[in-house]
Amino acid sequence: MKTLLKPFRAAIFDLDGTLLDSLGVWAEIDCLFLKKRGIPVPPDYQHAVKVMNFTEAAEYTAMRFSLNESPADLVAEWMEMIRSAYAHDVALTPFAAEYLSKLRADGVKIAAATSGDPTLFLPALARHGVKELFSAFVTTAEVGKGKRHPDVYLEAARRIQTPPSECAVFEDVLAAIKTARAAGFYTVAVREESSLHEEAELRAESDAFIVSYRDLL
Repeated sequence: MKTLLKPFRAAIFDLDGTLLDSLGVWAEIDCLFLKKRGIPVPPDYQHAVKVMNFTEAAEYTAMRFSLNESPADLVAEWMEMIRSAYAHDVALTPFAAEYLSKLRADGVKIAAATSGDPTLFLPALARHGVKELFSAFVTTAEVGKGKRHPDVYLEAARRIQTPPSECAVFEDVLAAIKTARAAGFYTVAVREESSLHEEAELRAESDAFIVSYRDLL
């Protein structure tokens, strides 16, 4: 079913789960990482760390599971485990490439606001031929705060020289949608399997909700 969005001059996309079909890979990494330490993955763990940057997630993980390892050590281990998957295996969300191309053809500026690491997501986007469609990439590590704060979205809007009121933010996590909307952005919630339990809230808290990018083509 066709979904009509309010007109906007720029689009700011989350990457993991929203454009990159990578959450299954991260779930596997989380399972292997904690299993190595004899710890089962708690049901809420992956959802909790999804809005954090790597450092925040490492600090949270070390504290939650009382690990005798530094956050820097955890980040290094995660990066070693995940790099190959992004370079060779992680796919785009269905119809994401077509929608990104449509936006650029319509003169819409595109930026990314992500908790991911550029050494992971840039090769993946390049492999799928969409990296050059972006005018800016901003990470939560750069701004020093995770997505419970608006800094990463505000910096993305600044870099593409578009006020928040004329930007659409595409996200798949409730906390991030709330943050972006409170900061004055037009918010589009994207359905994603790990967020199905909060779909009703995502629909209520966002300006628009889509099941697939196909609905926007």
